[in-house]
Amino acid sequence: MTEDLFSQLFELFNQPGPINWRLAREVAGHLTGEPEPIDPWLADEYQQLTRLAQLQIAEATPLKVRSALSGSPVDRVTWAAENLQSFRYLVEPLAAKLDTQSGGGPLDAILKPLGPALLGMQMGVMVGFLSHRVMGQFDVGLPSAEVRDTYFVVPNVEAFARDNGLDPQNVRLWVALHEVIHQAEISVPWVRQHFFELIEEYVGSIEVDISGLTDRLQQMQDPSQLEKMMEDPTGLAGLLSTEAHIPALETVLAFVAVLEGYREQLMDTAAPKLLPDLGRMREALNSRRSEPAQGDQMLNRMLGLELTQEQHLLGTTFCSEVAQRWGEATLHRLWEAPEYLPTFAELSDPVGWAARVLLEEGI
Repeated sequence: MTEDLFSQLFELFNQPGPINWRLAREVAGHLTGEPEPIDPWLADEYQQLTRLAQLQIAEATPLKVRSALSGSPVDRVTWAAENLQSFRYLVEPLAAKLDTQSGGGPLDAILKPLGPALLGMQMGVMVGFLSHRVMGQFDVGLPSAEVRDTYFVVPNVEAFARDNGLDPQNVRLWVALHEVIHQAEISVPWVRQHFFELIEEYVGSIEVDISGLTDRLQQMQDPSQLEKMMEDPTGLAGLLSTEAHIPALETVLAFVAVLEGYREQLMDTAAPKLLPDLGRMREALNSRRSEPAQGDQMLNRMLGLELTQEQHLLGTTFCSEVAQRWGEATLHRLWEAPEYLPTFAELSDPVGWAARVLLEEGI
């Protein structure tokens, strides 16, 4: 990291607002690297595959498929710039919590000028790291604050195909199918707002390690420590205690697991004839998720929301068993209202979910 960047960072520390978004942009831009032009023919192929995916998924689910979203094949720089504030709902409640926990005491002297910078830098680091990992919005694991388009981070998709010896066109279609399903899920009228409320409730329940936070803020004034902080995309997790608030955490994790499980169930319905390498692609994705710097869990881990591989499997198994026992129509009912979502315990007990949700209605 250059001295010029450090001098720019220190100049940017004093910005208005609870989150220093200007600092976030600078940090993310530094980490994403240089622009990578997308070949027009390749961009056109991604958009054609998006339309094919929309047709396939529209036949497999009653959820509304947003055909107006034509697909945005982008490089890492563009994805980071357009998504920096897409996950602001994760840090805005935390910013409010830090403001109330300072209590006007000695912490105020450090927290007021450096707290917004810490949150801004953390978001910039997070999005900068993610830009080198995610293939699309589905790969982040969490919904964004608004629906703009279906994104394809082309350099990452192409690298995933190349590194795993997979057919590039099949991987492009596989990513397109995931993106279309993800957008259909989070476009259900109540889903996005419900999830934001769960996050706000969860953040409100966690406790912040004030001593650790003070140390972290003081480290920001030391260039060598600041550099280490910029190399850690999950730095805030160590400052948050969730042990006493497991119910709020499990509710969020159950929601994310259902998003994942439903997506994989639809892939089983819509993709096998189109993607002969579906099994290999899943294996490659699961292998990547097991890596220490797993891309689709970075945002989750920032607030202690990491979904383990076993919990991913719980969501997938739950949706598969519901479809097999009670039919695809029953599975689709998950999206009728928040009450139809399984609890964390019900992910491993679909019969219990059915007893609560279906038998009470005489279905």
